[in-house]
Amino acid sequence: MYKNNILLLVFLVLVTPRLMAQSATEVIQKMDEKLRGESSKAEITMTIVRPTWKRSISMKSWSRGNDYSLILITAPARDEGTAFLKRENEIWNWVPNIGRTVKLPPSMMMQSWMGSDFTNDDLVRESSVVKDYTHEFGADSTINGHDCYKIILTPKPDAPVVWGSISSWVTKAEYIQLRTEFYDEDGYLVNLMTGSDLREFDGRLLPAKMEMIPVDDPGNKTILEYQDLEFDVDIRKNFFSVSNLKRIN
Repeated sequence: MYKNNILLLVFLVLVTPRLMAQSATEVIQKMDEKLRGESSKAEITMTIVRPTWKRSISMKSWSRGNDYSLILITAPARDEGTAFLKRENEIWNWVPNIGRTVKLPPSMMMQSWMGSDFTNDDLVRESSVVKDYTHEFGADSTINGHDCYKIILTPKPDAPVVWGSISSWVTKAEYIQLRTEFYDEDGYLVNLMTGSDLREFDGRLLPAKMEMIPVDDPGNKTILEYQDLEFDVDIRKNFFSVSNLKRIN
């Protein structure tokens, strides 16, 4: 009887944590929900770095869930007023210099956003890291002193995604995305994104600085820095309209 009790205890110690553990999908969902909230409003500076030059772009952004987002360029003067809208499955771009609103086709999602190392999909997020991928755990690791899950994201069949696969490292304590690797359909690493300078925004600890680095272009990178970030703000669906692109400020 004693021996049987010992075996049962060992079994419970080994198996119970696995039964109670969250799934890889739950980790990604918590990470995504923390970054988005029900809605959000942000002020961001993007710096594009090249071996011989660099330039900065200032912007404001608004989002509501996964289906609605709007980005307004506020500087430099030559780009001021340019705006991008995601409304459910549609992506729109307002170009004030020519006075036109352009609907972006899915084929443009992989193209550079404003000449940066981020793609159109990265910024307006046509695809969803929760809904459009399956998720599985890789080997845990430590990044900058933070214990992290490694989550491998594989596209679901027919999902509107631009990457062949994604590997993401998320902190166990706060569900913060610290490192993400983007692979093409042949399994080659294309881009590396890192998060740093952890700060509290509206009660949430998040990276204030994100760097996107194309691995085959030494000396190239794009830096996103958040000056302000608010969550669960009052933004209605009609804010995210094509007509509003022309008058947003």
